[in-house]
Amino acid sequence: MIDQLFEFVQNHPLLVGAFLMVLTAWIAYEVRNSAASGVSSSQATQLINREDAVVVDTREANDFKAGHIAGARNIPQSRIDDRMGELEKVKDKPIIVVCKSGQASGITMAKLTKAGFTRAFKLKGGMMQWQADGLPVVKK
Repeated sequence: MIDQLFEFVQNHPLLVGAFLMVLTAWIAYEVRNSAASGVSSSQATQLINREDAVVVDTREANDFKAGHIAGARNIPQSRIDDRMGELEKVKDKPIIVVCKSGQASGITMAKLTKAGFTRAFKLKGGMMQWQADGLPVVKK
């Protein structure tokens, strides 16, 4: 199996080179976007306590009921476009977007930024990181 891999690499250097370039570009893009406008659990706690930040949980209702950050609003990612108006009243406050693992919240954060929410952040690591840090969750 390894011999076939080495043979493929030797026979198709341009294809392998192109693949490596695309892979490197994708990794660089993901690293850059994961750091951009993301806050850690401790930074999110400070924003909530000091600046009355609004937490928007983009998970589905069942996941939200299983455990969420106190005071969080549940607006599933699939409905964010329809329910954006609910956040107009808090446009001047920091908004922390939370998902399960921190990967999907970037999409919602980008939509909020495009809609004029200048202080939209995503929670790095999402609810998984929040719970791993031992921070409290509310269950309904």
